[in-house]
Amino acid sequence: MPAFPLDAFLSSLPWAAAGLAVLLAATFAVAVRQNRHSVIDTVWGLGFVVVAAISWLLSAGHGDDGRRLLLLVLVAVWGVRLAVHIGLRSRGGHEDPRYVDMLSSAPGSRNVYALRRVYLPQGVVLFFVSLTVQVGMFSTGRLGWLALPGVLLWILGFVFETVGDRQLAQFKADPARRGTVLNTGLWRYTRHPNYFGDAAVWAGLFLVAADSWPGVLTVLSPALMIWTLAGKTGKPLTEKAMSGRPGYREYIESTSGFLPLPPRRPRAGGR
Repeated sequence: MPAFPLDAFLSSLPWAAAGLAVLLAATFAVAVRQNRHSVIDTVWGLGFVVVAAISWLLSAGHGDDGRRLLLLVLVAVWGVRLAVHIGLRSRGGHEDPRYVDMLSSAPGSRNVYALRRVYLPQGVVLFFVSLTVQVGMFSTGRLGWLALPGVLLWILGFVFETVGDRQLAQFKADPARRGTVLNTGLWRYTRHPNYFGDAAVWAGLFLVAADSWPGVLTVLSPALMIWTLAGKTGKPLTEKAMSGRPGYREYIESTSGFLPLPPRRPRAGGR
């Protein structure tokens, strides 16, 4: 197996970072014009697509063609679907309450504060998480057995995320269910099928990259994504916003917080 092309990989990093910076700068300009910084959520998935596309182009002649194409397709399908979903969901809407809360305490310029507290951190996290894909693009070993469970895990995650988002959209579109808690479909087995799906997608991409050295060294990249979803900004902020909704306490007691599991029976004598 040819050695990992370290020089070519290192030379590609500034280009990937530059492509990401251009995307975020354009997003910031649109957000300032619309006075709505939550538009960055729409380009979150697209940022990974941009980095993957740049890495795919620059890894030509260095990395294994099969892995390069597989990673590009998996990231593009996931990223574009997520961007379209969030874009349609927030079309014509107002600023996301999370951003309202964050930016309401901004010292000085609200836009400069958003640039420092939202765009820069998200750009750094996005670039770090995408290192799994970037390294995988330059890995020279041919696809092996580990790529198969990686693709299967990606499919599982993509289905959970896509179906979960669709079920939530249908739930919100029903006026009769306004103010209630979605506890059917995939939401019966996990309180966050969309976040679990994201985590599974990136765990699957890691397995595809780890199929050849030195992809296994990027384990901290999917770990950061999973920690962000399950313990930082995904699950905790969503549950904080939902905590006052009638029936949500009972939903927490009966439904797994992240991993899909059979619903728990209510405790005897519990409320």
